[in-house]
Amino acid sequence: MPLIKVLTSVKCEKEKKENAVKALSKLLTEGTGKPEKYVASIIEDDAVVAFAGEIENSAFVEVKGIGGLTPSVNKNLSASICKYLNSELGIDPDKVYINFTDVAATNWGWNSATFG
Repeated sequence: MPLIKVLTSVKCEKEKKENAVKALSKLLTEGTGKPEKYVASIIEDDAVVAFAGEIENSAFVEVKGIGGLTPSVNKNLSASICKYLNSELGIDPDKVYINFTDVAATNWGWNSATFG
């Protein structure tokens, strides 16, 4: 149920993207306490993104889940995500926006049904 999707201006080779989605999946699992078997992670690279009107290494991140995205969880995830993106993709934390969305279980489909 948790999803992390990263849209970044950084161009990544296939191996780097594969490593990133695995690392982000674990990061989300650790941050939310949700089982990794339900976590989806996506990275879309080489996007054209401007921050403050400047084209720089940057990212927009979406984190969605059914419950568990509390203010303290979100704050910790924000720090973890920014740290990861900085160390692995060279993106400064002040060039990362993160949107956290708590989704009703009836609005999340999986395996031919919904979670609620």
